[in-house]
Amino acid sequence: MKISTFDANEIIVSPSILAADFANLAQEVKGAYDANAKFLHLDVMDGHFVPNISFGPSVIAKLRPCSEAFFDAHLMISHPQEYIQSFHEAGCDHITFHVESDCNIQEVIDQIHSYGMSAGLTLKPGTDIDSIIPYLDKIQMVLIMTVEPGFGGQSFMHEMMGKVSTIREHANKVNPSLHIEVDGGINKETSKIVRAAGANILVAGTAFFRHPQGMQEAQKELTS
Repeated sequence: MKISTFDANEIIVSPSILAADFANLAQEVKGAYDANAKFLHLDVMDGHFVPNISFGPSVIAKLRPCSEAFFDAHLMISHPQEYIQSFHEAGCDHITFHVESDCNIQEVIDQIHSYGMSAGLTLKPGTDIDSIIPYLDKIQMVLIMTVEPGFGGQSFMHEMMGKVSTIREHANKVNPSLHIEVDGGINKETSKIVRAAGANILVAGTAFFRHPQGMQEAQKELTS
């Protein structure tokens, strides 16, 4: 699946499987797609770039047959260039990596594109947004972190909305089809804030997989 299938004005929920029940992960992933979540967010952590470890290509490969969703991978790893092929072979449709990673940013973007995947850039909350702006016409997504990467369940950083607005303003000039994704503390209330700032892809973990009324109700709340 290609990200060009989706309009940059379309509101999309990308459930983060970090909040899913890992004992029943295949069923959780199937349930998310059945609830009309068109994306699936895959938070990959190496224990070095961030102080946590999650999962890698082998888990993603096992999930790929379970869902027709767009596999949206966020690599929180120090050396993304060493693993692009592995994530492609596992079934990822898109890879977002950090500007703070130890790599040549343009070379990694080109590497991702060479495998037919779309590419995205992201940054930690303390990193200046100017580090991403030169690449806006070369990528398909920018991910704005509204928490520190590495752990779930953190509080939403309202001050990051300025970054969303800045990226949308610049993208409208050089790449109007750019998708802006926001990850961290997304729920019924904050989803409205990030959409108003110019984001169209909402990464939701707890608010989606652990909604007391189920995933379908979570999907409605996050997009209404």
